[in-house]
Amino acid sequence: MSVSHQLPLYLRAGLAAVVLASVAACASIDAQTTEYVGAPHAAATNPANVQVLRSEPTREHVRVGEVILEASTEPAPPVTELEQKLKDEAAKIGGDAVVVVYDQIQPVAAVVNGPLWNRDIETIEGRRLKGIVIHYQ
Repeated sequence: MSVSHQLPLYLRAGLAAVVLASVAACASIDAQTTEYVGAPHAAATNPANVQVLRSEPTREHVRVGEVILEASTEPAPPVTELEQKLKDEAAKIGGDAVVVVYDQIQPVAAVVNGPLWNRDIETIEGRRLKGIVIHYQ
């Protein structure tokens, strides 16, 4: 077989590798939303109107739940995507704002490689955010 017939095969293999690498390199954000028991249950709000705050507001409010986000760090999603995810999740449970109380990069897993007598442990880091969802009164 001549090189000209093999070239398309190499191109296809290279393209497949690039596509797989780009899919594997996607940033991820997972969310867990919890409504508090005994808290008022408001109707869903518009995510565009939900505020992301770093401190508790002085305006009268009630806590209705919390949102925990876990995001990849390599590659990391843009901060705007994290904020939008907080807004979307807070809006689902009737939040007018979400107050970020925890935002850290921390180990989330470990990978052990090698034989028993010569192991290498590599930690995998992730970003974790916790926000308290509030509803203004």
